[in-house]
Amino acid sequence: MATLIDKTVTIMLSQYLEAIDREDIMHTVTVSPKYQVVIPKNIRDAMHLRPGQKMKIMEYDGRIELIPDRDISELRGFLRGMDTEFEREDDRL
Repeated sequence: MATLIDKTVTIMLSQYLEAIDREDIMHTVTVSPKYQVVIPKNIRDAMHLRPGQKMKIMEYDGRIELIPDRDISELRGFLRGMDTEFEREDDRL
């Protein structure tokens, strides 16, 4: 845990690559004495983050990942256009 500051801090947010140019993928942030970081503005805008929003955080393969919690209402329609025409097995409804 003490070497966490020494590691390169990489913030991976879902849908991030879709929202920005590939040349502008990584940013350098500084960990404060209180272990806080500021998410760069273009990432906040691309991810539609808002002050006070909760995020999940995890360590994965030597990096830190932040996943924004989304309100269930934001999921409405995300499956629109999904093909539901397929042959079901006999034991399925």
